Amino acid sequence: MENFARLLKESWALVEGDRRRLSDYFYARAFLLDPDLRRLFPVQMAGQGDRLLDAIVTAIHTVGDPESFDEYLRALGRDHRKYHVTPESYTTMGVALLDALRSTAGDGWNLEFDQAWRDAYTAMAQKMQDGAAADGNPPFWHAEVLTHERYGSDTAVLTAQVLQHPLPYRAGQYVSVEVPRYLPRVWRTYSVANAPNDDNILEFHVRTPGAGWLSGALVRRVRPGDLLRVAAPMGAMTLDRSSERDILCVAGGVGLAPVKALVEELTSYNRTRWAHVFYGARRAVDLWALDELRELVAAYPWLSVTPACSDEPDFDGERGEISEVVTRYGPWTSHDCFVSGSAAMVRATLRALAADQVPPQHVRYDTFGDL
Repeated sequence: MENFARLLKESWALVEGDRRRLSDYFYARAFLLDPDLRRLFPVQMAGQGDRLLDAIVTAIHTVGDPESFDEYLRALGRDHRKYHVTPESYTTMGVALLDALRSTAGDGWNLEFDQAWRDAYTAMAQKMQDGAAADGNPPFWHAEVLTHERYGSDTAVLTAQVLQHPLPYRAGQYVSVEVPRYLPRVWRTYSVANAPNDDNILEFHVRTPGAGWLSGALVRRVRPGDLLRVAAPMGAMTLDRSSERDILCVAGGVGLAPVKALVEELTSYNRTRWAHVFYGARRAVDLWALDELRELVAAYPWLSVTPACSDEPDFDGERGEISEVVTRYGPWTSHDCFVSGSAAMVRATLRALAADQVPPQHVRYDTFGDL
């Protein structure tokens, strides 16, 4: 397994710097092999390749951990039921992926790399199909938007009520969302910002830094009464209820969503574990959930919240990057740690926790973008 993982990572290094070419070649080859596959994807393919590569990178990073590898791919298979993928589709995509890797890698590709990827894709596809086959839930749920609040020009918090039987998710997980009225067949993942509840209500924090696609529609166009489609939950940034370690949560921007859900779950049972939340943003106006967090602090003595701003010198609180602020309050070696935010913020925080000698198995993270 160690040699297998090494071959995958070495070969991936040959193509990682040319992801656009890799994804363009992959989809062009797949649609040429099976033109019917095209109808499974949105009319505009911008960003679609990034999600393919995100899945590949995640799988590569977990291949050395058989349990995580299996769990991730089974969840990915359940999620892909929303596309109505067939076994034949998996075969076609495998051929296209190998062709794309060979073409992009060029002369650096060899037979060892080729066989490693054949074996890896076969295992990945089988685990995904096994996960899909074992799932008795629908491929997606319908949810009606109940509330929609804007925070500035680029952020919104919305709630939606699942209209079918409950969505079986855990606090800290994320789901794929589609807005069929505005962008059919365009799916994006968003963390659920609340713990499971009897009313089947989901909360989402959405930010769109530019024109956006689905995030732009969720921020600027969606209104109460609109219908969303929500696919199977994924992600392992969940609480271990058997752990007796105290908890550290580090959130940046909309990365607060899964952290907020974890805190809500803790309020339902926790009595003995201290929980420390560090919540960072560039400006104070971007800490839109701070008042709600402070209400929880007032109600639960085991909870503390430390806000921080990096670009507001007059902020009445901690100043600096949230990864730096967390370091000032350490050590965190005896904590279960949860990190969520932009790729840069997550990288910096993971480095800080590693320097603090936090065991890797005690750290879980969720990132908005590639690591």
